[in-house]
Amino acid sequence: MRTLYHLWLSPFSRKVRIVLDEKGLKFEMVVEQVWERRREFLALNPAGEVPVLVEPDDTVLADSQAICEYLDEVQPEPNLGGRTSHERAEVRRLVSWFDRKFDAEVGENLIGEKVMKRFLGLGQPNSEFIRAAQKNIHTHLDYIAFLVDRRHWLAGEEMTLADITAAAHLSAVDYLGDVPWADHKQAKNWYSRIKSRPSFRPILSERIPGLPAAAHYSDLDF
Repeated sequence: MRTLYHLWLSPFSRKVRIVLDEKGLKFEMVVEQVWERRREFLALNPAGEVPVLVEPDDTVLADSQAICEYLDEVQPEPNLGGRTSHERAEVRRLVSWFDRKFDAEVGENLIGEKVMKRFLGLGQPNSEFIRAAQKNIHTHLDYIAFLVDRRHWLAGEEMTLADITAAAHLSAVDYLGDVPWADHKQAKNWYSRIKSRPSFRPILSERIPGLPAAAHYSDLDF
């Protein structure tokens, strides 16, 4: 069976988990505390980052985007990468938007400051970084609204890896209660569609010891 090394609030790990479930591929999970820099894990991925997917034949895959594109090739349906060259380019553009821009402007500042500093004993959260992230997230939610006002899903008429990536990042922040859904109805309605999918249920049911989720986190009718 496939083995996925992950962290609970890693949006990149969540992205791969959702893709695996959407494609009906069975896998087991191992929580990898990457800050420990385990020699065995570094042998799998010298970058020391999750996610890492180990195939039944012991093939090792690292980097969430490389893993997701690999899975779309070995299990073509449901198609998540786009069916035309234009669609595939748009999916890749939006995946990059959330994996790079959203993560840098929002995710790292909230999860890094509120969670990782706490668990690693690195001192108090930087309130300036948190305020910047809480301001920046409005721009991203407005952009989601802009896209779904013109398309059924973010990249087109079908759900793709673009939707999964965006939802993975938002779900990690939403665990902390830092997504201002009340101010962004269209983005909230789009997220509700993703959140209601069976592939999301395992993520919504998880709780991090010592860190309770926001009250609405697992509520499908939030």
